[in-house]
Amino acid sequence: MRLSAFLRLSLSALCGLAVAGCVASPQAPRTAPKAPARPAPAAVVVPQTPSSAASEAVRLHFARVQADLLSNGLLRTDGGGRDTPFTDRMLAENFIRIALYDEYVRGAGGPIQRQTASRLRRWETPVRVGLRFGASVSPQSRATDTARVRSYLARLSRLTGHPIALNDSAPNFMIYIVNEDERRALGPVVNAALPGLSQAELAGITNMPLSTYCLVYAMSEGSTGRYSRAFAVIRSEHPDLLRLSCMHEEIAQGLGLANDSPRARPSIFNDDEEFALLTTQDELMLRMLYNPALRTGMTEAEARPIIESLARALVGGES
Repeated sequence: MRLSAFLRLSLSALCGLAVAGCVASPQAPRTAPKAPARPAPAAVVVPQTPSSAASEAVRLHFARVQADLLSNGLLRTDGGGRDTPFTDRMLAENFIRIALYDEYVRGAGGPIQRQTASRLRRWETPVRVGLRFGASVSPQSRATDTARVRSYLARLSRLTGHPIALNDSAPNFMIYIVNEDERRALGPVVNAALPGLSQAELAGITNMPLSTYCLVYAMSEGSTGRYSRAFAVIRSEHPDLLRLSCMHEEIAQGLGLANDSPRARPSIFNDDEEFALLTTQDELMLRMLYNPALRTGMTEAEARPIIESLARALVGGES
């Protein structure tokens, strides 16, 4: 069963011939400065709405799913250990498959799952994350989720050396935590955030099947590989660990680790669902992705020698 779905969208496809109008930001430094502090917005108290029968059915379904996964020793939170060793060569090959290939391609009927060679993608502008909740989400859950997302973004910023933080000043990476009914009503919000989506792609969000736990769409500037916006959706019906797992995977994929690989272990970028949270190998891949030795838009042939060198420096050992 799929844990998540990711689709990279190119502005060249969404904007037609307007690619030349896309303005790129300069390469971010290896050690990025901290994002400037902004005053916290005034708290807005939103009455919690009751869940519908459909949303309650989804909640019960995923409670059973999480219980089944845990009973089978999956959704590990240890980050990997002696039972999941990896070498520099394994790290390099896993990085190439996850960072330089796409899991989905755009089709007339919506996203089509097909492994396709791509180019290196990442953000070069600060990632300003806007976190939004449906009215069905309790104040306690909002507070917990906000704290978890804030902490995770700080961790990702330390790993990548890139500014990544919650920031409601013109956010470019939106995360919506909503229930079944609220997600079905997200059409206008998604269209505003990701102009140019086809009706089939939009339906993939609003009519998300149970086989998809969560998803993220990211847009890059033509073939440059420079991300400019992203939009993630997480089911609020998820039990605690599945919910946190979706946060970890979708945000990391929206930073540029776009694909999954059955060979990547330990990793959350693997459909076997063995690991729920970002692993030690995933951390190394994020460090590699934002290393200035690599450039956005690189092909596998261009990037491979650099990737292998970075992997040796990070892991060493037998290759």
